[in-house]
Amino acid sequence: MEPSKEIIKKYHNGEITILWKPKKCIHSGACVDALPKVYRPTEKPWIQQNQATTAELKAQIVTCPSGALSYVVNDEHNEVKEIPSGVLVEVREKGPLLVKGTVQITHADGRKEVRENVTTFCRCGASENKPFCDGTHRAIDFIA
Repeated sequence: MEPSKEIIKKYHNGEITILWKPKKCIHSGACVDALPKVYRPTEKPWIQQNQATTAELKAQIVTCPSGALSYVVNDEHNEVKEIPSGVLVEVREKGPLLVKGTVQITHADGRKEVRENVTTFCRCGASENKPFCDGTHRAIDFIA
C-alpha cells in the first residue's frame, strides 16, 4: 500500500454509508458515548450500523470532533450519491468550532490543506494540534 493512501472503512445500512478514516480519529469517545450499541471498539467490525436508526446515526456522525466519521446518502440501488456541499460553522458550547463541508486551510507557513466533511478548530488555545482541536478543552475546563 502506498504510504500516502488514506484508509477509509465503509459501513452500509442500506440508506447511508458511514465512512471512517482511522488516521483522523482522535479517539475522543464521543461516538461510543452517544451510541454505545453502534460503536463497539473492542469488537470487529467495531461499527454495528444496524443498531440505530439512520437519523440517530446522522445526528451522531455530524458531532464527530475530528471528522473521522462522515456519511454519504445511498440511492435506491445502494450506490453512494453526491451530496451538495456547502460550508456550515457550529460553535460548540465549551468546545471547538465545527466546520462542516469542504474547506481549504492555509497554514501560517503557507502550506495548504483541504479538509472534508467535519473539521474541528481549537477555540481554547491549548490544543497540541493547532489550529485543530485535540480535545484538550475538556481537560482544562474551557468555558466560552
